[in-house]
Amino acid sequence: MRKAGAMNRAGRGVLILLFAGLPLAAASGQEWQVPAQMRKLKNGLVVVVSEEHSAPTFGICVSYGIGFRLEPEGRTGFAHLFEHMMFEGTPDAPKGVFDRVIEGGGGWNNGDTRYDFTEYIESAPTSALDPVLWLEADRMKTLDFSPANLDNQRKVVEEEVRVNVLNQPYGSFYWLDLPQKAFNKYPNAHNFYGNFKDLDAAVIRDVATFFQNYYVPNNAVMAVVGDVNADEVFAKAEKYFAAIPEGSVPPRPDVSEPPQEGERRFSEDDKLAKIPALAVGYRMPPRASPDAVAGALVGELLHNGQASILYQALVKEKKVAVNVEGGDNWPLGNPFEYNGPTLMTSFIIYPLNIPEKDLLSAYDAVITGLAARAPSEQDLERIRAKMRSDWYGQLEFPVERASILSHSTLFDGNPSRVNEIPDELNRVTPEQVREFAAKYLVPSNRTIIDRVPVKSAPRGEKGGEQ
Repeated sequence: MRKAGAMNRAGRGVLILLFAGLPLAAASGQEWQVPAQMRKLKNGLVVVVSEEHSAPTFGICVSYGIGFRLEPEGRTGFAHLFEHMMFEGTPDAPKGVFDRVIEGGGGWNNGDTRYDFTEYIESAPTSALDPVLWLEADRMKTLDFSPANLDNQRKVVEEEVRVNVLNQPYGSFYWLDLPQKAFNKYPNAHNFYGNFKDLDAAVIRDVATFFQNYYVPNNAVMAVVGDVNADEVFAKAEKYFAAIPEGSVPPRPDVSEPPQEGERRFSEDDKLAKIPALAVGYRMPPRASPDAVAGALVGELLHNGQASILYQALVKEKKVAVNVEGGDNWPLGNPFEYNGPTLMTSFIIYPLNIPEKDLLSAYDAVITGLAARAPSEQDLERIRAKMRSDWYGQLEFPVERASILSHSTLFDGNPSRVNEIPDELNRVTPEQVREFAAKYLVPSNRTIIDRVPVKSAPRGEKGGEQ
């Protein structure tokens, strides 16, 4: 979101855990496997390397186990605010040095905050590997904790909220408001973009404590992908990062949710929207559940562009909607990169002359139809093929592969699942899709928000759960 939006080094070595040059997944008919090796420094930093020699460049991703879901209570938006603070410089590399070094050599960098991680990514020519690693180690070691830097980035984040939420039609309600109403516990149900009151209350002590708690090597995974030699990267990681002491990471909060007991319905006024919109969010199974991959396919089947089931039914055939978008864990990443409760969300814009109940009736007909009749093998294979293609497409791009490997390792302890996902998709049957829809896509498991232009009010009760 940033641009859109002590241990003795010598002789300590590293621990080779697995994947020493071996394929990540067992042979399963898959033609291409992502090569990767993984090692762990004595201070807990996990390093993953995947060699890709097609171009003299590399991508790097450093992921920390802190995201929206895990930020301190009463400090909404703090994980995102801190992402910005990581670009404010250090005592040894003042503000601006990080960008100048990387971009001056033809590279680029960015940062991003999600529910369960914050990542920092760079892409550059291979000749820049040493300075980039030094820069990442330098800001893992310490930051410039100045009031001026905090005030500056607080203003940047608050302006993001104004631009992306307060001054936009629909105000991102389909991914910002919906989880707050769909979930019960604070980690999953607070305003992760940040309330101005909480952002303004943050002081330097909060920033320093947050850094000491979460931005430590034993809460991080660094993945390097590209025209590099794995052994050399591991040696450089030891050189630059091994002296950074491990920290005491706070216990992960319990993010599990009690079962939803009934449909949740809300209506919100919108001063900027010209026509209404509906957001429908169904709670999804845990990422490690056998049902999760079927859910990913269902999300694509329902929402995959103009060829999707929902778009064809609501926009093309019944003409009760103007546009349909959505998917599993949408739009904050893909369905494989979350580590706690998430939603399958439909975002539907519809005409003023269509009553909400008529739109919802047409929507429900699609959902109940999928729960009653499995898709054809041909339709399911079309979705499988697209998802496999998208997945491989990301893995072919070094910085994207670094990101995916880093997140997988952060969640699972190793990067092996990146090679398992295509085969998991292949094994899902049409009947499993039908069973998933019948089990999870039911009214008692969903939350609905009707976002209404002010001029069209009243359209029922405002702001209350029904």
